[in-house]
Amino acid sequence: MKTDLLEKGAIVQRDKQSYAIAPHLPGGITDAATLRNIADVAERYGAKMLKLTSAQRIALIGLPEEKLEEIWQALGVQPGAAIGLCVRSVKVCPGTDWCKRGQQDSVSVGLEVDRRYHGLELPWKFKMGVSGCLNDCGETCIKDVGLIGTSKGWNLMAGGNGGSQPRLAVRLLDTIATDAEALARVDQLVQWFKKQDRRCRLGKLVEEMGVERVRQEALGL
Repeated sequence: MKTDLLEKGAIVQRDKQSYAIAPHLPGGITDAATLRNIADVAERYGAKMLKLTSAQRIALIGLPEEKLEEIWQALGVQPGAAIGLCVRSVKVCPGTDWCKRGQQDSVSVGLEVDRRYHGLELPWKFKMGVSGCLNDCGETCIKDVGLIGTSKGWNLMAGGNGGSQPRLAVRLLDTIATDAEALARVDQLVQWFKKQDRRCRLGKLVEEMGVERVRQEALGL
């Protein structure tokens, strides 16, 4: 029986024969040429479906195993970290680039978060989000770690997740004034989680330890 192929970024499908792959599109941002190439490759190799994912990627579904390497070469992009114990995705809203409600530059900050952490190996799967305002279109509320923009800066969120035991993220810090400090705080949380070496979502640690202890141990507050 076929199984997922981590090294090829491929997830076996319901038929136990074909695979799905998801090219990495940082922040879900792309251009017309990239979209055309994805569509061309999907048609050329007989993909059964193209599916927009919750991680702001485009999955090509129903692909033959023997063509996977050739397909990745044709796409010319890296696989999205859709499987494995790592940072799976960084969801980013349009922020101040385009959205009339944007308070902070979620695109620049989100792309930097993606550059630093996408695919980073961790003790358990991990998702991140960056939203430019309190409407939270980056769904930071259900991400392990994320940032929400306000008129004064960033709020640092932690501990959200979906799954069989869903949790809402809690606010660890209010009003981080600068992008650089916000990124530094995110790094503190990620590195702290890595050091815990626990096979569970970050939200479970927040539940067990309490918000204040996590703030003290992870952020030095």
